[in-house]
Amino acid sequence: MSSSSRETMLDPLKSWKFMIWPTIIFKPIDLFFFLLKSILAIFIVASFSLFLYSVFSSQPQQWLPSSTCNNQKFITPNNISTQTQEKTDLSHIQFGIGGSAKTWNNRRRYCELWWRPNVTRGFVWLDEKPQNYEKLPPNSPPYKISGDTSSFKYTSWYGSRSAVRMARIVKESFELGLENVRWFVMGDDDTVFFLENLVTVLNKYDHNQMYYIGGNSESVEQDVIHSYNMAYGGGGFAISYPLATELVRVLDGCINRYHSFYGSDQKVQGCMSEIGIPVTKELGFHQVDIRGNPYGLLAGHPLAPLVSLHHLDYVESIFPRMTQIESLKKLISAYEKDPSRALQHSFCYDLKRNWSISVSWGYTLQLYPSLVTAKILETPLLTFKSWRSWHNEPFTFNTRPIGDDTCQKPIVFWFDRVERVKDDWTLTSYTRHFEESEKDCDRQDYAPALAVRFFNVSSSKLNPSIWNMAPRRQCCEVIHDGNGADGQIQVKIRGCKRFESVTPP
Repeated sequence: MSSSSRETMLDPLKSWKFMIWPTIIFKPIDLFFFLLKSILAIFIVASFSLFLYSVFSSQPQQWLPSSTCNNQKFITPNNISTQTQEKTDLSHIQFGIGGSAKTWNNRRRYCELWWRPNVTRGFVWLDEKPQNYEKLPPNSPPYKISGDTSSFKYTSWYGSRSAVRMARIVKESFELGLENVRWFVMGDDDTVFFLENLVTVLNKYDHNQMYYIGGNSESVEQDVIHSYNMAYGGGGFAISYPLATELVRVLDGCINRYHSFYGSDQKVQGCMSEIGIPVTKELGFHQVDIRGNPYGLLAGHPLAPLVSLHHLDYVESIFPRMTQIESLKKLISAYEKDPSRALQHSFCYDLKRNWSISVSWGYTLQLYPSLVTAKILETPLLTFKSWRSWHNEPFTFNTRPIGDDTCQKPIVFWFDRVERVKDDWTLTSYTRHFEESEKDCDRQDYAPALAVRFFNVSSSKLNPSIWNMAPRRQCCEVIHDGNGADGQIQVKIRGCKRFESVTPP
């Protein structure tokens, strides 16, 4: 063997070069086309694979198995229709209202304000059959008797065992097996729901997912004692069907594990912690954990649809010189004309008179005979006390005190009536009520404002779809028709224009 042959055998790299080098030298065209075909083949295969991946990965993954720790099979609702794109309406909601036979004859008046016979679905759950039930009006919700809860533990020294029964309402409601239920909504017998707005809020969320929706207490002391992570039961909360299937499986165990918890809503939230579902907070659920006059709370309503009001027996009437039921009927008369706009806040300036005007639609109007900043106008007046200690603070929102100087206070006008005008426009009127104990500012520059007798406020019907958009308070403007010489001021509420703001000159 020659030395050159031995070198080639011992050096594989040289051997490789020896084999392909002649091809490069003598057939360069063939090699070029071979490489080109290879690259094209790789590109085609990769493109087709990417196409298949994009097609199959885009398919919705519905009703995947539950990932609970004990590997329980996820319970598919018996009412899931193929029309998953159908919007939620009132027929998809089942109410579970907690009540007592002893208080039902009085508190049913609140339920009768919003319950719609043969339309609203659900029951009030009582501890026993109420007296004279056969004589109740047809708009009183039907009732069920709660099951026996004597075997459950309850050790809260300052609470009531009825909390156990109330906590199980969601389970007993679920076990009724009503068809086509997407949401279970819990509340108390003194909770007033605003049904169109409740439906609007629930339509923001996918009912096929696990949602727990509600609001906190207004009084910080209540949130500290009970929980910031809890939907308060009096203000009402909503549980989607898939979450209810998980909740009812563990609820009885939670009631015993959290036997020291005061309220039913605390016990339910303990279960939510175990399932791993946080509360989704909506500002329109109102626990009304306040004392005294609720005026400031309602007049400074947050930018959200009004969903519920609770604890109305514990606060003053929301309109002067009326019972609470009469007041609510008055508020509802405006709400029914334009549900999405109820209590919505708008304010603007009358620059001819240097006045500031704040409208809480369907409830009140405040007139300031000066130019007040938007930051002040949006902050609720402190007309109420905290729930437990009756103090001026703290609350979960900012408040502004009402001073003793009458010249610094707004002139208050109250909603009087509403009417539908052309197309989808409404006209609401606000009049001033004079109290004997009230003293007016005696400054000369205040006199023109005191001469105003009422306001007429026009607005187009607020489309509920606005709550699916980025929130923005609507604007208003003063219409100088007659210059208010007859004691009337005209105001128009409308959507804000581009680059428009409520900025004093």
